[in-house]
Amino acid sequence: MSRDCPALLVSAPASGQGKTTFCAALARYHRRQGRRVCVFKTGPDFLDPMILERASGAPVYQLDLWMVGEADCRRLLYEAAADSDLILIEGVMGLYDGVPSSADLARTFGVPIVALIDAGAMAQTFGAVAQGLASYARDAAFAGVIANGVGGTGHTDLLRTSLPDGVPFLGSVPRLDQVVLPSRHLGLVQATELIDLDERLDAAADSIAHTALRELPVAVSFQSSEVQATANTALQGCTIAVARDAAFSFIYEANLDCLEDLGAQLVFFSPLEDTVLPACDAIWLPGGYPELHMERLMANEAMCEAVRQHVTDNKPLFAECGGMLYLLDELVDAEGCRQPMLGVLPGEAVLEPNLVGIGLQRIPLPDGDLRGHSFHHTRADIRVPSATRAIHYPDGRPGECVYHRGRLSASYLHAYFASNPAAVATLFAPE
Repeated sequence: MSRDCPALLVSAPASGQGKTTFCAALARYHRRQGRRVCVFKTGPDFLDPMILERASGAPVYQLDLWMVGEADCRRLLYEAAADSDLILIEGVMGLYDGVPSSADLARTFGVPIVALIDAGAMAQTFGAVAQGLASYARDAAFAGVIANGVGGTGHTDLLRTSLPDGVPFLGSVPRLDQVVLPSRHLGLVQATELIDLDERLDAAADSIAHTALRELPVAVSFQSSEVQATANTALQGCTIAVARDAAFSFIYEANLDCLEDLGAQLVFFSPLEDTVLPACDAIWLPGGYPELHMERLMANEAMCEAVRQHVTDNKPLFAECGGMLYLLDELVDAEGCRQPMLGVLPGEAVLEPNLVGIGLQRIPLPDGDLRGHSFHHTRADIRVPSATRAIHYPDGRPGECVYHRGRLSASYLHAYFASNPAAVATLFAPE
């Protein structure tokens, strides 16, 4: 079976070209026309989807041929096509970067590619870059190029006339300082931190109203996945408390779906604001920015003690990256300020100016591999022997350590739960 829906994959020659802002602008523009827009993000990412969700008004899921898997990507696209007027996919890094790349994703599902090129500091070279992107695509559909950051009509004319035959020019977008989304060490700031985000998105949408992308693109035929999910209710009756606030917000929508599909009841709490931990059988501490909220986290003594007691009671707790930092003895921020943390996982971590860990990885577990990714600026010295170690994809290098202390499990790795629900059930299931 198949379902048809207009779709585009928005990519670029590199990171930092404005993909997220442009994709969000497209989503907001078409949403304002009364269309139902579904946006996906290529590869592992938590921050861009927050912006894209605000722009589209709908949850944003990941597509990745390795981490998510081709069959599940196919299912997600097929389901989206059933109730969407437009599917947008934001690429990751440059169009051909990574294994698998954004181009691989577009090629696999027949989605046309739009290349956004930052042309603010170029003229006729724009044509060379565009031609290279288009010709390197081989059997992928290439819809055309958009020039970003142009200086005016004269600049736009130079860019347009530089293109070779066969590479469509879809329009140009000026640089709008009021639209640019701010960043910090892990990427864009969180959507909830931008009080004027809707105004920025509306301004971005206005800037593309004159481009060819104001019209719906061609429809793509999305096929149903032949792989049927195996019923697994191993977490039936289990209540999982999920930390979710400004300090802990790196949560895949698919992970929440997976836990609920396993039968778990989810309750949410804020380690920053709440003084009472919800009644629960297990805790999930996802990643986020605890290094920006160290004093407030530790000032909430009632919550700190409640989490410590949960660990003392040997109840399941799974902590990822920032969640793991919260459990350590100490955390040192970028200014060298040292803050005692919960002290249930011996060790400390220091925020570094450059990335310390990055990349797709898999954790070998008794129930099989659990896939995910690493992306962090802290370096941790954890004084507990690692129970196992993740393995980088695709080169097989040693990856992040995984630590167990009783029912506490922690790692820098952000796991994609749907890659192995059985392994996830084992991590969270009560004794």
